[in-house]
Amino acid sequence: MTETKDDLNRKLTPKERLAIERQQMPQRDGAERARDFNEVNLGLAEKIAIREAKRCLQCKNAKCIEGCPVNIDIPAFITKISEGDFLGAAAVIRKDNNLPAVTGRVCPQEVQCECRCLRCKSDSPVAIGWLERFVADYEMKHRTGKLEVTAAKTGKKVACIGSGPAGITCAGELAKMGHDVTIFEAFHKAGGVLVYGIPEFRLPKAIVQREIDNLQELGVKIETNVIVGRTLTIPQLFEEEGFDAVFIANGAGLPTFMNVPGENFKGVYSANEYLTRVNLMGAYQFPKFDTPVIKGNRVCVVGGGNTAMDAVRTSKRLGAAESTIVYRRALEQMPARVEEVHHAQEEGIRFEMLTAPVEVLGNGDGWVKGLRCIRMELGEPDESGRRRPVPVKGSEFNIECDLVIVAIGINANPLLTQATPGLKVNKWGYIEADENLMTSLPGVFAGGDIVRGAATVILAMGDGKTAARNIDKYLAGK
Repeated sequence: MTETKDDLNRKLTPKERLAIERQQMPQRDGAERARDFNEVNLGLAEKIAIREAKRCLQCKNAKCIEGCPVNIDIPAFITKISEGDFLGAAAVIRKDNNLPAVTGRVCPQEVQCECRCLRCKSDSPVAIGWLERFVADYEMKHRTGKLEVTAAKTGKKVACIGSGPAGITCAGELAKMGHDVTIFEAFHKAGGVLVYGIPEFRLPKAIVQREIDNLQELGVKIETNVIVGRTLTIPQLFEEEGFDAVFIANGAGLPTFMNVPGENFKGVYSANEYLTRVNLMGAYQFPKFDTPVIKGNRVCVVGGGNTAMDAVRTSKRLGAAESTIVYRRALEQMPARVEEVHHAQEEGIRFEMLTAPVEVLGNGDGWVKGLRCIRMELGEPDESGRRRPVPVKGSEFNIECDLVIVAIGINANPLLTQATPGLKVNKWGYIEADENLMTSLPGVFAGGDIVRGAATVILAMGDGKTAARNIDKYLAGK
């Protein structure tokens, strides 16, 4: 199917749309890309994007919108693509999403908007995520002029704590409403988990920086190297800095460990620390940056989520001869995105399924030399609905390794909450917030991982959008 000018102007029938097969995203060869940190997926060409957009059935009751945590008008932006109006498509997306180049790359569309697509009943859903990425990348290359705020200035000041997806989204929405917004970021670079938690090969730092630049075009101010709870406190933001409302979006970056013998040996990292050293401290740009990070020759990563996939694929790129995922359930039960697992397999990652560590083994100098594990079998379903892994008696075995990376979850960091009198948290240390994301303190809102626990970028963005809407109402006395 080759699109001409007449094709762009002709409205296809549902039958014609259904006849178009889902297009494929070109990607780099697995063996080649496992040696560097360049992006894996290469993006869609214009003609391919138009062809994929023509697959959309333009449902009157578009369930895909319901599946999007920030409620993008998906049929509208896809229509613009099918007509060749790519900047028009970008304008539609930006009404609801301040980070389209990010979400187009890391959002799990397959379990959100795409799984609601009507085409799932007969074949494959429209590639909504790939189309979003295409539009965002096109806009970055071709948009002229800066983003501008058209709303009148309200004179109200709002502080956003954290520059991750929730904080960025909230700040952008509030700026578009005419409020004066400042983001306070603990690290030296804005972007939060988008910068320090997700590898370059999945989300290039330049892409995140462009979105940060867009935010600043809207008038948002960013102050880095400010640890709220240490450098200054929330009461000080109100009393000394003159802010009228605060949105807490500092994430939940306290790592969880396995609590097994030998976990204190040298060569055991949390995935948080490992990825932060590689991403934020530039280890992926060696030898330009000689970051203190252990490369590892044989690496074991414990866990089965996206963070585990990011860590194990990073270790491979840093030169490991063998990089292994150790996960206590079966492959089909891994919470990581199917695409990330598939990419890891293509890159030569080893998978030890139904395996749980019981001890980290060390040498006489206190360095890791192996991981003692036990085989598991699946028993009855647990509270998550997945079959519970049960140890197989007498099945212990050793995996030789010199680096162990633990990626089994995160907890709430108590630094901010403990420094904020009257701020209620639950028994796990996460901030309690009502349906409007208001906390126990008037004018203090919270969202993202610090409220819901470890979740996706897009869910954090949804919280940021909800918080902005309710902060605006609060500031207006509503």
